[in-house]
Amino acid sequence: MKRVVVGLSGGVDSSVAAYLLQKQGYEVIGLFMKNWHDDSVTISDECPWLEDSNDALMVAEKLGIPFQTVDMSVPYKQRIVDYMFREYERGRTPNPDVLCNREIKFATFLEYALNLGADYVATGHYCRKDTIEVNGQTIYRLLAGKDQNKDQSYFLCQLSQAQLGRALFPIGDLQKSEVRAIAKELGLVTAEKKDSQGLCFVGKVRLPEFLQQQLAPKKGDIIQIPSTWQGYQDKESSKLFECYEDELKYYAEKYHYSPTDGKVVGQHDGAHFFTIGQRKGLHVGGTVEPLFVIDTDTEKNIIYVGEGHAHPGLFRRTLFVKKEDIHWIRTDLALSLHQTMETMVRIRYRQPLQKATLYLNDSGLYIDFTTPQSAITSGQFAAWYIEDELIGSGEIY
Repeated sequence: MKRVVVGLSGGVDSSVAAYLLQKQGYEVIGLFMKNWHDDSVTISDECPWLEDSNDALMVAEKLGIPFQTVDMSVPYKQRIVDYMFREYERGRTPNPDVLCNREIKFATFLEYALNLGADYVATGHYCRKDTIEVNGQTIYRLLAGKDQNKDQSYFLCQLSQAQLGRALFPIGDLQKSEVRAIAKELGLVTAEKKDSQGLCFVGKVRLPEFLQQQLAPKKGDIIQIPSTWQGYQDKESSKLFECYEDELKYYAEKYHYSPTDGKVVGQHDGAHFFTIGQRKGLHVGGTVEPLFVIDTDTEKNIIYVGEGHAHPGLFRRTLFVKKEDIHWIRTDLALSLHQTMETMVRIRYRQPLQKATLYLNDSGLYIDFTTPQSAITSGQFAAWYIEDELIGSGEIY
């Protein structure tokens, strides 16, 4: 009998995942990850992990499976929390959920499970896995979940073939409503529990308060850039390029604003607390349409904003991923130098897939969208798909 360790988070999805594996004949062990108990940095006034741990225990007892809590707080702080502070300090916007899956759930947690004699680890992610054979070699494919509204393949975009080989996703073929129905029928305590928000296995995070514990507040100007700024006109004017690569470099270049390009409309408490596309927290009124952050300068401590969803400063046609940040799940499909690939891409969770062309050069990967994209954000991940298969990803430069 194959043994599988399920990451029981105290939510309905992992609860039903454990039940389905049990039903399929696996020997199932439930494991709750305790990822935080650092008193020097408070993630939340609430203590959701205690409630979640108790719920996970009750689910394990109901299913009659062994259960234990494992302390992952040290690697979690080193690999996730410290990473978040570093990225925000640099004016970038990290994605801790993607990193949590790569560095904790399918690394530290997986290693712990293997030491328990497990063949696999399983989670409650809405995604699927299958296998194909390419040139006599087994290849694992990461596929979108059948429930398009809940598909979580994006959060697993940094997994490797080795990690996928040890992973099971039991609810990937189900709709969320079906998962809740199963939990209700079984009488699980998590059946009606709301979906958790915030960091994986940690809970809610009030980001400004969290960051202010290590990144000191610092007053600075909020400068509004008009939609008629000359830089936008220059970008849109007709250009002749010697080659496709030159064109991509041009359109991937970020806009560079200076304080004289607009007017001061307010004050903020630190540029590193804000991200591209952000609307809330600016506390600036008097405009017909809401203001959105279009750029942050953490060195000069300035936030640049534009009025309205359609402000040209929010949009770019092309993004760039540095060579060392390119990751292929399907290594057999990796591009060769100067090759292109037509694909579908998303740059954030739940964004509808966008048509784009990938182009690889010596320094990295360009992603050239058919339609300019709003709020391309450094530090986030772009994930590329062929139909419903996620084949690769990269951290946006």
